[in-house]
Amino acid sequence: MSTQRPVIGYTLGDQAGIGPEIIAKALERVPADAEYRLIGSRIDVVPGQPTTATARAALEHLELAAEALRTGSIDAVVTAPVCKEALHRLGFPYPGQTEFFAARLGVRNFAMCLTGEHLTVALATTHVALADVPQRLSVSELVRVGCLLAEFKRRTGTPQPRLAVAGLNPHNGENGAFGDEESRILAPAVAQLRAALPWASVHGPCVPDVVYREAAAGRYDAVLAPYHDQALIPLKLLDFNSGVNATIGLPRLRVSPDHGTAFDIAGKGLANPASTLRAFELARRSIGKHS
Repeated sequence: MSTQRPVIGYTLGDQAGIGPEIIAKALERVPADAEYRLIGSRIDVVPGQPTTATARAALEHLELAAEALRTGSIDAVVTAPVCKEALHRLGFPYPGQTEFFAARLGVRNFAMCLTGEHLTVALATTHVALADVPQRLSVSELVRVGCLLAEFKRRTGTPQPRLAVAGLNPHNGENGAFGDEESRILAPAVAQLRAALPWASVHGPCVPDVVYREAAAGRYDAVLAPYHDQALIPLKLLDFNSGVNATIGLPRLRVSPDHGTAFDIAGKGLANPASTLRAFELARRSIGKHS
């Protein structure tokens, strides 16, 4: 779409959780050069007491948000936390919002990215058992997710991103002493990423117990991680309050705060809006100055 002011949609998530209050707090501080549009409507709730009705409203609003992204009536969307267990009871077939939005927008080439004040990470494997990770890793998948990650950084304001590919094994396997995935899978992926991304710089395989510290210190703009916890433990240690979950690969960005519904503190004024505010700011950066 082409408008004078970009339009960023937002949902309230499961409204029995902290979604409404963190959205309200964040909207007091968002950039003024965009329009912010509520997707769906408010419903009557008791804070901290989720019901079938609150879950159904959350699902309906996700559907409306996906359609708005698909048609281009909004330029990006910030989605507040939902209760996946409650959605699954309604027949929601997806592991989470990432897969839902990709399906609704007809996108097969997508990935999950987490980004905070200090770190940006993407995952080559997501919710799989640790024992299955070596079998799930492949050159093609690392290249696919790495390209999406680099493009996401370029789209959100880093024209020539520095991308680190983390090794899988301790000390990068010590030249095969305890694992050969670095030479057999990761190094070829790094070579292919360098060829595919002439506008970026790609480093690796990087020793995994050092690379996140180096990225947090500013040496790299993003890290591509072989598995879930290797990336999310440092990110949540450093960026627990500022972390944002982004679905990368969509034609228009979908982002959400990287935390849950927090039913236990809903309505008590305790919820920290920092992650939600960062989600709005990231959504705005993804659109550009003149959309």
